[in-house]
Amino acid sequence: MRNGILVGGNWIIDQVKLIDTYPQEEKLVNILAEFSSNGGSAYNILKDLCKMQVDFPLEGIGLVGEDERGDTILKECKQMGVDIRQLKRTAAADTSYTDVMSVQSTGRRTFFHNRGANALLDETCFDFSISQAKIFHLGYLLLLDKLDTIGNDGLTGAAHVFKKAKAAGFITSADIVSENTARFKEIIPFSLPFVDYLFINEFEAKMLTGVETCKQTGEVSMEGCSAAAAQILEMGVNHWVVLHFPKGVIAVSKTGETLFQPSLNLASQKIVGAVGAGDAFAAGVLTGIHDGWSMKRSLELGVCAAGSSLFGATSSDSILPREECLHLVQQYGFKTELVEV
Repeated sequence: MRNGILVGGNWIIDQVKLIDTYPQEEKLVNILAEFSSNGGSAYNILKDLCKMQVDFPLEGIGLVGEDERGDTILKECKQMGVDIRQLKRTAAADTSYTDVMSVQSTGRRTFFHNRGANALLDETCFDFSISQAKIFHLGYLLLLDKLDTIGNDGLTGAAHVFKKAKAAGFITSADIVSENTARFKEIIPFSLPFVDYLFINEFEAKMLTGVETCKQTGEVSMEGCSAAAAQILEMGVNHWVVLHFPKGVIAVSKTGETLFQPSLNLASQKIVGAVGAGDAFAAGVLTGIHDGWSMKRSLELGVCAAGSSLFGATSSDSILPREECLHLVQQYGFKTELVEV
C-alpha cells in the first residue's frame, strides 16, 4: 500500500529581511531583523510536514548547487529524516535563493529571486518507480524553467511529469507562483488534466481564467472565486481546486461540493510574517488528503497550519505539531462562521 508524500520542485534558501515599511525607489528603510531559512514549495512543504510531526514517510525531488546553500539544504533534510535520493546536486548552477522583504506591520512580502539550479530541473530528474509514496506534489509551476517549456509534442515538461506520476499510481497535486504574465494561460492548462488537487490564490485564479476574483474595492469576491474555481475544474483538474486568500479558502470539488473555510482570527500584533503561509496551508490540506479526511477537516488543518506559520518571520520555524495547530481554533476562532457558497 502506498504511504507518504513525495514533493518535487523548488528548493530555495530564503534570506528574509524584516523591514519597517516598503520604500519607494531611491528611498531608505530600516532592516529590523534578518533570517536565513528554507524556501520554495518542495523545501517548505517537507519541512512543514516534519514540524507538524506527521506519521508517514517524506521524500523530495529537486536540484541544488554544489555550494554552501546546497550543503545547508541537504544537511537539514537528513536531520529531518526526509528521503533525498532524488534531491541531486549540479555544478551547472548555484542553489536558488530569494531575498524576501517582509513589512513588519502588514506581513506583506516582496521577493527578489535568483532561479539558480531550479531552472535546470527537468523530466529526467523524476523517477517514480523507486517511490511508494501516496501523493506527489509539484510546485511552483511557472518557476521551473525546464518543466514550464512546451515540447515538440505540445505538452510542457510538467505535464509529462504529472502524467507519469498518475500512470505510476500517485495522487497528484500542484501549486503555482504568482507571476504577472500571460504565461498562466499559455503554460498551466497543459498540466491540469493530470492534476488531482490544485492549490491557487485569487490573483493566480484570475490570471488563469480571466474571471474577476476581487471587487473594485480590492476585497475578495466570494462569487468570483467560486466561479473561477469551477472554471478551473472544467479545464481538467480531477478532484479539488483549492483557492486561498488572506481571509480564507474556497474549495470546489469535481463532485459539486463547494466549501468556504475562513482563516484563523489572529490579531495583527500576533502576525510576524506571512512568508511560506501558502505552503503551510498546502501541507495541512495534503495531510488531510493523505489520511482520507473530509474536505472540511482538511481545509481546517490547512488554515490552522497557515495560521501557525504567521507567528514567525521565516517559512516554517513557527509551525506547530498537527494537534497543536488544530487547537488554535479554540484559542483564536475563525474570522467568520463557516458557510457554504
